[in-house]
Amino acid sequence: MSTLTRPPVATDSPARRPSPRRAGRRGAYKGLLFTLPFLLGFLLTYVLPIGYAFSQSLHEKKSSGLGFGPTRVVFTGFANFASVLTDDAFWASMLRTLLFGSVQIAVMLGIALLLALLLDGVAARAVRFFRAALLIPYVIPAVVSTLMWLFLYSPTGSPLLDLADRAGTHIEFFGGLNTYLSLGNLLTWQGIGFNMILISAALQALPRELYEAARLDGAREWRIAWSIKVPNITGILILTGMFSLIGRLQLFGEPLIMRQIAPESINTDFTPMMEIYDKAFKTGDYQYAAAESLVLAVVTGILAFVFYRVTNRKMS
Repeated sequence: MSTLTRPPVATDSPARRPSPRRAGRRGAYKGLLFTLPFLLGFLLTYVLPIGYAFSQSLHEKKSSGLGFGPTRVVFTGFANFASVLTDDAFWASMLRTLLFGSVQIAVMLGIALLLALLLDGVAARAVRFFRAALLIPYVIPAVVSTLMWLFLYSPTGSPLLDLADRAGTHIEFFGGLNTYLSLGNLLTWQGIGFNMILISAALQALPRELYEAARLDGAREWRIAWSIKVPNITGILILTGMFSLIGRLQLFGEPLIMRQIAPESINTDFTPMMEIYDKAFKTGDYQYAAAESLVLAVVTGILAFVFYRVTNRKMS
């Protein structure tokens, strides 16, 4: 008997195989579909607001009839930007925030680094506990934490002032340098936990063989921390410093709330964001506020880029 054999089917025949151009086009379409939600969100939350702010900044409100007639919005080009560049109050608030942030960020990251180094030598269970405890201030909303510290700073109901009075001392939380110390204490309390988590994660990623080799050579723990651990996590220190710098230039909610009990120490242009808020929602000059916000965004981007390049070059 002869057996019938079925001829093999050519599944990969050139007629059925898609061309490389068509396959690449199909892959591009699939990739576009995957990124479409992000692109839509980026367009709606970033591109369109920035475009609208830029459009507003090119206009200005003007009144007819020697200032007594109705106001109308007219196109003035880059006149608002020229005014912002010569606005002493705006640049004074920028300089004030930068000087304050340079000190506060250094203190905050120094404490976060110290805590991360201490936790790096603790047992795993204890590390998880202390991480969760130190992260609580970051999880609390900024408004809630500011109100909490505002109660502690209040000259009428603060328990800290009560304890100081019983001890025969007097404490002033606002006025002059004390205003910056009080605000810096609040921001440091908020940011230590988050930065400590990032630094601790970078320390956990380091190979433990480096520590063992250093211990065999007779190095002590402080020497290992200073000569091995810290030099190998400079990248995360630069990243946290850059993020903190951006956050300080956008400082708004905390000083705005603290101004409720210390208006003589924290004025309306204490930070650039407070200056923009005052121009937009109190003065009603939205066009000028839009120009200020765009200038602030450009300055923040430039400073963050310069900070990253300079510190990265020094650390490398």
